[in-house]
Amino acid sequence: MPSTVTRASIDQQLALAKQCSREAALAGAKAAAIATVASAIPTLASVRVLPWAKANINPTGQALIISTVAGMAYFIAADKKILSLARQHSYENAPEHLKNTSFEGTGRVHPAFFRP
Repeated sequence: MPSTVTRASIDQQLALAKQCSREAALAGAKAAAIATVASAIPTLASVRVLPWAKANINPTGQALIISTVAGMAYFIAADKKILSLARQHSYENAPEHLKNTSFEGTGRVHPAFFRP
C-alpha cells in the first residue's frame, strides 16, 4: 500500500520539528545558565584561595573553564531533549500493533531486568 505525502503533512512535520528545536534550545539555555553559575563559583573561589590555582590559572583560563562547562551543558541538555521528543513523537505516530511493547505471549523467557 503506497503512502502519499501531502503538503499538509510536510507542513505539520516541519512545524513539529521547529517546536522541538525551540524546546531543545530552551532546555539547553537553562542547563547552560545553571552550569555557568555552578562552575563559576568554585572556579573563582579556588583562584582566590588556593595558591596553585592563583599562580597557574589566569583570567583567560578561568573563562575557558566556565565557558566549556556551559557549552557542554547546553549541548548535552539539548541533545537529550531532542532525543526524548523524537522518541515520544515516534511512539505517538506508530501504528497500534507496534505500540504493544510487552513481552507476553512471545514464548521466550526473559531475564528479570528485561521484564516490563
